[in-house]
Amino acid sequence: MKRLASLFSALSIAFLIWGGYVYLRAGLEPVPAPEMPDHYIPQTSVAPELTSPVQRILIEKQARRMTVFQQEGPAKIYKIALGFSPDGNKSRQGDGRTPEGVFRVDRLNPQSRFHLSLGIDYPQPQHRRAARAGGFDPGGDIMIHGQPNTIPDGFRVKGDWTEGCIAIDDDEIEEIFALTRIGTEVEIRP
Repeated sequence: MKRLASLFSALSIAFLIWGGYVYLRAGLEPVPAPEMPDHYIPQTSVAPELTSPVQRILIEKQARRMTVFQQEGPAKIYKIALGFSPDGNKSRQGDGRTPEGVFRVDRLNPQSRFHLSLGIDYPQPQHRRAARAGGFDPGGDIMIHGQPNTIPDGFRVKGDWTEGCIAIDDDEIEEIFALTRIGTEVEIRP
C-alpha cells in the first residue's frame, strides 16, 4: 500500500511539473492573430493625400471608381463599393441600387454608424414625383461613407454590400470628410 501511495505521489508530482511546464511554455509562445472572416479584406491606400478643398466628386458605378477633384492639385481616385444590387438607377426603398444623376452634399455626419459620412440630396423632387406616381417609397439617406463601425480598424467589407450608398476605406473618408463642404457637387454615372 505504501508502495502504491509512493507511486501515486511520484506520478502526481510529475504531472504537476509537466502541467506547469506546459502552462509556462504556452504563456511564452506568441498568440496568433485572430482570422478575419472572408468578407473582410485589409484596407489599402497608396494615393497621395488631398491637400485642398474638394470641388467636385465623380462616381462611376461600372468602374467602381470615385474621383475627387481638388480646388488645387491633381484629382484623387478611390476604389468604391456600391449597393448590393448595383446595376441600374435607384428607384425605390430597398432595391439595393445606388442612384444616378447630379446631386449635392447636403449633410456631414461625424456620428455615422459607418465611420464618417457625407449625405447626398437624394431623393430629389423628380424622384419623389415618380415614386408617388408609382405608389412606392423612393428611399433615401444615400451617403458616401466609410466601413461599418462594427468591424476591426484596417479592414473593409468585400464586394458591393451597402443599401445604395457608396463605401470607401475609413482613412479615405476621413480625408474627404475634412475637405468637403455642404453644397459640393456629386455626379453619379452608370
